[in-house]
Amino acid sequence: MDFTPLIEEVRAHVDHGNQLMEPHRVVAAMGSRMALSLLVSAIRPGHQLVGAATTEITALELLQAKNADLLLCTDRLEQGNGGSLVATAKARHPELSAVMIVTQPRRLITIRRAVEAGCDGVCLESQIGRGTVALALKTVSAGAAYTEKGLYKQYFEGYSGLGDAPLAELTLRELEVLQLMAADATNQEIAGALFISAETVKSHVAQIFHKLAARSRLHAAVKGIRLGLVEWPEDR
Repeated sequence: MDFTPLIEEVRAHVDHGNQLMEPHRVVAAMGSRMALSLLVSAIRPGHQLVGAATTEITALELLQAKNADLLLCTDRLEQGNGGSLVATAKARHPELSAVMIVTQPRRLITIRRAVEAGCDGVCLESQIGRGTVALALKTVSAGAAYTEKGLYKQYFEGYSGLGDAPLAELTLRELEVLQLMAADATNQEIAGALFISAETVKSHVAQIFHKLAARSRLHAAVKGIRLGLVEWPEDR
């Protein structure tokens, strides 16, 4: 494709991404050294980017040593893979936020492992330049989960075995909350939409996690859609 018309749009998204990363300590892990170099050059000098790696082991070491709170990675790494990286990183640092860029969407086991591990955001490399990473960072920073609808479809069409039925039936209110979670709504947005308190939403989310045996909002949304509990989210 001719990427020329997107040049100014990409620059605007880079500026926006820099603003969103400002409060964070970021470790980037990418299998492409060119992509990693471009990311490093695009991020403004400062404390945001505290580490960069091309392998899973090095990324894990940097997350620990640099006290990072945000992992930005690709599914493909020089050694290891993004799904395994997110799984191990989340197990070691439960409060860590993780956004994974999928370069090979048909490697479904990698995506599945990341989602089940609690990955907070999943983007498609094919949509890079259109603001998806910045949107993912914004959504995750607000406490919600992000995934592109195209990836939802790819995932479900290619792999349906995501787990068993719910441990218990979800209430009507929990289903309403789950539907809004699938649309990337934050707890505050859900509270406003349903005219309930944020604390009540938090309680419902905890119950949803328990009943679906989900490790993150994204994991719960994916399970809810696959099991037919909620509808596909509307296009953004």
